[in-house]
Amino acid sequence: MLLYDYPLLQFGFPTDMQAQMMAILTTAKGMSIVEETVFESRNKHISELIRVGANIVLLHDGMTSVINGVKKLQGTTVTCKDLRGGAALILAGLAAEGKTIVANSAFVKRGYVDIEDDLRKIGADIWHTE
Repeated sequence: MLLYDYPLLQFGFPTDMQAQMMAILTTAKGMSIVEETVFESRNKHISELIRVGANIVLLHDGMTSVINGVKKLQGTTVTCKDLRGGAALILAGLAAEGKTIVANSAFVKRGYVDIEDDLRKIGADIWHTE
């Protein structure tokens, strides 16, 4: 049973944005619940988000994640395991204090052409070293 101080807000968004939304929710105030309803293996990024300090619990069904927002994330080395998860790790790294290295970023480069340049244009301190 979950108790909420605020009305429960439920909304849907494209499953392709689930990992990126989770990265944003890691620093949102309060608790968020994300349920993947399409792909069974869409949660590979969770363990890496936890490495930067996210408070995420993947429930036994393997499809539902409970995210409790933290005040800050901490930069570290994380490993990209797929395209969307890699994008989520980049977002988490941008929000983190200190330096974050996203290893195995070829997944992201393949799906987001010139992502570093695009993010730099909006003020991100990001560069590609491979």
